Amino acid sequence: CHSCGASFSSVVPYGYDREHPLCQKCCEKEKAAASAEPAPYDILTTKKLTGDWWGARTAMQDAGVDFAPMFISIFQQNFRGGANTHNGHDITGRFFYNAELDFEKMLGWRGATFFYRAVQEWNNGIGSDVGTTLAPYWGSGAPGNHFYGDSPYCILTDKWWYRQRLLDDRIEIRLGKLLNVVDLFDKNAVSGNYASAFMNRALNYSQTIPVAKGTGAFVKMWPTDWLYFQTAAVNADSRDSRCFDYERAFHGPAHYVGHWEFGLTPKFDSANGELPGNYRFGWWYNPRMRDVFMDTLGGLRAQQTESGDVGWYMSFDQMLLRENNDPKDAQGLGVFFRYGYAHGEINRIAHTWSVGTTYKGLIPRRDKDELGFGVAQCIESSQYRDEIDRRADRETVYELYYAIELTPWCIVTPDIQVITNPGGSQDARDALVGGVRAKITF
Repeated sequence: CHSCGASFSSVVPYGYDREHPLCQKCCEKEKAAASAEPAPYDILTTKKLTGDWWGARTAMQDAGVDFAPMFISIFQQNFRGGANTHNGHDITGRFFYNAELDFEKMLGWRGATFFYRAVQEWNNGIGSDVGTTLAPYWGSGAPGNHFYGDSPYCILTDKWWYRQRLLDDRIEIRLGKLLNVVDLFDKNAVSGNYASAFMNRALNYSQTIPVAKGTGAFVKMWPTDWLYFQTAAVNADSRDSRCFDYERAFHGPAHYVGHWEFGLTPKFDSANGELPGNYRFGWWYNPRMRDVFMDTLGGLRAQQTESGDVGWYMSFDQMLLRENNDPKDAQGLGVFFRYGYAHGEINRIAHTWSVGTTYKGLIPRRDKDELGFGVAQCIESSQYRDEIDRRADRETVYELYYAIELTPWCIVTPDIQVITNPGGSQDARDALVGGVRAKITF
């Protein structure tokens, strides 16, 4: 049981969530608490800023409808070095409109849910001021990665999927508009949360994995509680602004980014309970056509192209210390490590790695705050260096953050990054980037 730690023998857990099953006693206790008279609204203790909507939100959740808007905004400034410090600051923002339908509650379809997210965002960050290939912030701040334009009034579909779990939650299937990294592959319990953990994208996922968001299918299987296999195919030619890019997904060449991953999820015993870990190994296939790095000698040599690229990665996270034996309390020390490889003939980044640690509840009476430090590096391919740019080397980021839970619905995160050789060039000036992020759950 996830709540009390007791063992129970029912084949189907009393609490439906397979990753956090509840015994009958705890399940009945949670149901009784849910049916109790709701507490008065308190802006300092409520989990969501807008509260329970005079009971409407709880009634909707009981009926299988959950709506949870979220706002993330970040101010960052390039204080020193990089490509530019004059007006080298920006405020980026994103509104997420998350909705989920639980078809088991609504229609009695066990294990069936539907998720939908719309998004609006503005400004594209300080990536061009730093001159970096490692975006200082996920989603915004990367040169050429401004998905939706400058207007904050444009609300577009970000992702959606139908999810079905089968065979006592041993199999999961998703169909819809999927994002391959962070959501499905190279996930990381310590560093993968871009909304409240590390800001720099290189510390969120392996930079050698080709990002794909579009129409696709995903399957995950758990033969045992400590082993899983998963695979997915995502449309490589999808236009990110489309809700359902039917024309490109089902007409013309079958261009799908393929993923395969297996993982071990052991739990090690300690004086204060189990220490969970995740050890992932994966590989990918990218059908997109890419130019081969070569010196064209003033155009006298024809540029070659290649497709069918493959690469691999590994991603580990492990909790090393728990402060207490409450399974619902995440206070403690965690570490992570990643490595990724891609062919250097057509990929500018051939190797990437990251390592770091986080500690939740380090300061007494600040149990939900989190301190984190990480290092990530992207190494330019030798062929790119030999054929295109002799000064190409590697880019490294050192990041330190402290996430402060002001209230359960508001997390503020001061952050500082030192980026050496921005853009991977030996001629670039090392940059010092500072910022603060605010996450508000409505």
